[in-house]
Amino acid sequence: MLINYGCEIGISVPKATPLICTLDVHPDRRRDICSEAPFHTLPGAPSFMYLDGFGNQCRRLMASAGDITLRLDGTIADSGQPDTFAPEARELPVELLPHYLLVFLLGSRYCETDRLSQIAWDRFGGVAPGWNRVQAISNFVHQHLTFGYPHARATRTALEAYEERKGVCRDFAHLMIAFCRCLNIPARYVNGYLGDIGVPADPAPMDFSAWVEVFLENRWYTFDPRHNTSRIGRIVVARGRDATDVPLINSFGPHILKSFKVWTDERYEPALQAAHG
Repeated sequence: MLINYGCEIGISVPKATPLICTLDVHPDRRRDICSEAPFHTLPGAPSFMYLDGFGNQCRRLMASAGDITLRLDGTIADSGQPDTFAPEARELPVELLPHYLLVFLLGSRYCETDRLSQIAWDRFGGVAPGWNRVQAISNFVHQHLTFGYPHARATRTALEAYEERKGVCRDFAHLMIAFCRCLNIPARYVNGYLGDIGVPADPAPMDFSAWVEVFLENRWYTFDPRHNTSRIGRIVVARGRDATDVPLINSFGPHILKSFKVWTDERYEPALQAAHG
């Protein structure tokens, strides 16, 4: 399966402002890219690549005063398989976890493990550990929160989402991550592209999506408490402790969002369709 992906984001800055952009496909998936147009800005601004502490591909650039548009698009090959289902996957005790995973057990800016710990143990402490417990957390978050773009608030934490019972995909992810960490299960935040592939089309404009990766037994597994079902065609852009680590645009000064467009579509191949018709 081939998937076209891309974004075009316009912002305005009152004066020359340094930016860090985390918009490129994650290094884990770059080998799958079939074609990709060069990262483009209008007006032009040179950018410099680096890998952050979580292995994400980031760009540094200086935006001149006024409007600037950032654009990136390409085509990537995907297996077409849904998220992995592994009901026998077990939790590892903390003492057996590799040291580099321990940071994903700690509280973070949007995931207040100290304030959610008792709630987590009261709700999920009696559930059999492993995949079933993680799925129970995803089920609860999916049912507890009401999704809606009008509910978006950049400062909402996991505890606030739990109390307010509403949010967008990042809030669903933060609450699930916090609950998992409270139960000593490593969990990290992921953002990326997720198109309407294999599911009914969402009439709302496409956006970047946020989901969760949980470490069980010997690998990371994808969970998506917003949709709470296996999906096809996820394209990871960045991973971190929570949304603090992976902003699409981090400006070192004020900026105003002027335009925002994201696309993620299965690429239709007429010749291939005809050959298999």
